[in-house]
Amino acid sequence: MSDFRRLPMGVDPYKPNSARIYNYMLGGKDYYEADREYAERVLKVAPDSKALARISRRFLLAGVKMAAEAGVRQFIDIGAGIPFSPSVHEVARKIDPSARVVSIDFDPVVFAHATVSSSPGDTPMLADLRQPDTIIDRLAAEGLIDFEQPVAFLIVGVLHFIMDDEHPAEIIAQLRAVMAPGSHLILTHASSDSDSNFIRQAMSATRGSSAILALRSRAEIASYVAGFDIVDPGLAPIQDWLDGDSPTTRVEILGCICRKP
Repeated sequence: MSDFRRLPMGVDPYKPNSARIYNYMLGGKDYYEADREYAERVLKVAPDSKALARISRRFLLAGVKMAAEAGVRQFIDIGAGIPFSPSVHEVARKIDPSARVVSIDFDPVVFAHATVSSSPGDTPMLADLRQPDTIIDRLAAEGLIDFEQPVAFLIVGVLHFIMDDEHPAEIIAQLRAVMAPGSHLILTHASSDSDSNFIRQAMSATRGSSAILALRSRAEIASYVAGFDIVDPGLAPIQDWLDGDSPTTRVEILGCICRKP
């Protein structure tokens, strides 16, 4: 558990924070008692949450490895969360030490932690996926990303928190428009085919919070990645992308790794 003596400026240890709760689910150390208590309440309602967090992380890193092996050297991790090892940066740089990562999150708590622990080649940025133009402009203007070369956008565990009136399809289309051929999109999204009892419980538990889920159908999620070539096994439960020892869960998280032709 985090030491109060190392508390990043502006971080409130007494108020539960979604990024620190996720860190707890992953088995990290950057959380406080308030986060642990909240996470344990979530696990009583949705006991799959810890397993899903870890499976999602494995899927993310598998996508990074695949993109790096395909020649991508620039990675934009949106919704990066509190730094956790093995990181996107570590996996990408194992393939090529010149790989660069921009770790983007809209949460000031995440930014505070990332700023304290950032390393060369991994740049934290405080920004919001719901403002893709701002992200694209900053990445180019600050010399962090060369959009003339292939990039990998990592959007794992984020898009199902974007409501319909925040236009998730248009967000992905704007990102796709600036991606050079050979670029990759690594994406996950919670499916409306999840267990119906879980859906009712989750909606009840998150009502009025900032963690409301927008569950969507496989067809709608697939429409977001139209125009990309999707790597096998396609848009599928993230367990199907891994080595076969991942447990089934009440929540179906669909994932895909896509390449821009």
